[in-house]
Amino acid sequence: MRTIMVLNAKGGCGKSTISTNLASYYAFEEEKKVVLADYDPQGSSMAWLQARGEEWPVIEGIAAFKDATRPARDTDIMIIDAPARVHGKELTELVRKADTILFPVLPSPIDMRAATDYMQELKAVGKVERGEVKIGVIANRVRENTIIFSELFDFIKKLRVPYVATLRDTQNYIRAEERGIGIFEMAPSQVYQDLESWESLIKWLRSKRSMPDQ
Repeated sequence: MRTIMVLNAKGGCGKSTISTNLASYYAFEEEKKVVLADYDPQGSSMAWLQARGEEWPVIEGIAAFKDATRPARDTDIMIIDAPARVHGKELTELVRKADTILFPVLPSPIDMRAATDYMQELKAVGKVERGEVKIGVIANRVRENTIIFSELFDFIKKLRVPYVATLRDTQNYIRAEERGIGIFEMAPSQVYQDLESWESLIKWLRSKRSMPDQ
């Protein structure tokens, strides 16, 4: 079983949106058996699953913030929607569950400053230091050709962590969330720009660069 965690200490950076769309991708596009583990007490990923219709591929949900249930042994992919403000021993324990960490950052000075400190804390976790988990940074809710996006691009390079995707600011994610689906399950003509923006992320997740050192 592969485990992908979406993590950032800052609330509101899009962790649940990325988590649910990843779960949708693996269930719909790759026909994998997917578990979505929601560690955030807000329960956004669980609410998304509750809105999901029976006509879509099944995604198992675990309300991990209150339930210690383990995924079934035949699970192919587990997506972890991490809570905000996780530090110290709690962060170390959470990272132990992951093979790959996706780290979304918003194009705002506040978010970039917070990301700098948290990335240093994350890099100091033993499993990360040993290369047993890989980190990829996502520029999230971006409007390209803006000054702040240029600043975010320069900032991410300074983090010295792979920059794996730029996801645009669009209402399509909200429309998908309302229906309990991902953009991969929407009409391609409606979301083609968003599908293109996910290509680099999916390519990285398929590569050995996103997998732990053996």
